Amino acid sequence: MAGGTAVAEEARERNGTFAALAIRDFRFLLVGTTLSNASQWIQQVTLGWLVYDMTGSGTILGSVNLARSAGSLSFNPIAAVAIDRLARRPLMLGVQGWLFAIALALGALLAFDRGEIWHLFVFALLGGVAQTFDLPLRQTAVFDLVPRRIAPTALALVQTGWSLMRSLGPAIGGGLILWFGPSGNFFIQATAHALIALNLFWIRFPPRSGGRRRGGMWSNLREGFAYIATQRTTRTFVMMGWVLPLFIIPTYTTLPPIFAKDVFHGGPETLGMLMSAVGLGGIAGGVFTASLGQFERRGLVQLAALLGTGVSLIGFTFSPTLVVALPLLVISGACEMVYLTTNQTLLQLSIPDEMRGRVTAIVTLNMVLSPLGSFFAGVGADLVGPRAIAATISGIAVVIAIVVSCRSSTVRDYRLSQAIRHPRD
Repeated sequence: MAGGTAVAEEARERNGTFAALAIRDFRFLLVGTTLSNASQWIQQVTLGWLVYDMTGSGTILGSVNLARSAGSLSFNPIAAVAIDRLARRPLMLGVQGWLFAIALALGALLAFDRGEIWHLFVFALLGGVAQTFDLPLRQTAVFDLVPRRIAPTALALVQTGWSLMRSLGPAIGGGLILWFGPSGNFFIQATAHALIALNLFWIRFPPRSGGRRRGGMWSNLREGFAYIATQRTTRTFVMMGWVLPLFIIPTYTTLPPIFAKDVFHGGPETLGMLMSAVGLGGIAGGVFTASLGQFERRGLVQLAALLGTGVSLIGFTFSPTLVVALPLLVISGACEMVYLTTNQTLLQLSIPDEMRGRVTAIVTLNMVLSPLGSFFAGVGADLVGPRAIAATISGIAVVIAIVVSCRSSTVRDYRLSQAIRHPRD
């Protein structure tokens, strides 16, 4: 452990793009998180294509995402408290075991031609339960393993891995649909979760403080909500986090199968190209954010990125051909990743360590809004068409960026050094 401490101290003095990679345990966490992201993106493209191919309904496509939201919402209170109270490794192993089991079960149903639409709803619901634990667990683990000063670059690297898999995962998923059918994708997802579980045994998590175990579940949860309500900075960045799941992410998740099939008249390979373009831009955006180091004006960076995301998506929705659409998706993916990473970094730095698990789990309820946004995007695609609904929700994001730039000094004038020195207001 002395060698690991020395490496952590060395990393503390470095502020470069890849400073966090000097820490062994963070490297293992990054590998496992990236592999988890790969399986989730393969699932996303496969489930979306499967639902739309079986039903031809944007409303049902959005409803499946809503089922995932219901699973996340129902177990969020338990996740919020468990993450602060329980040891990291056993909890993370349980999550991976759960994801392994449901992916294997759905793959088997599809392989034996027993899959029905209600199975996809159940799968989405159970997957949502696991995700309400998985995302906050991995975010809080970053702060367990790296010094606070380099946490911004560590989080940016995690998000870059997410974008890399958003780029490669859909392409792999689309190819596997053609080569092996949807069942092959779910078997690959199950294998990935088994490998992630093995990876966890290599990470040396620090011991948990006994003080975090005091009080009942509901009192602990109330403390998390009270912290968000009373801390202006945290509250502001939580609300800024609502923009992506409501107005941006639906264009990346629910609408691409419709654009691929009905607008660009393609198949699974076209869907993979659309989603991979977003991921490719996200890789560039993640590396750019990590390279910012100690750049102070992160609030302005966040607002500029939101504006760029919305404008480029509006351009995408009216693209006449795939050749025009793909570069615009690359730009939007880059801007979205800068926005997402900056928002999460400033939000996480505003939370004290003893509250991190509870507050992070509560904050991930933002992602419950994504299936809600996806549902309305799917309904809108059925009613007014995919181009019109995508342009509308992207336009709302542009308006929000402009209004916040003019009205909110909390975001506009925020400095990174404030967050690093002072977790609270």
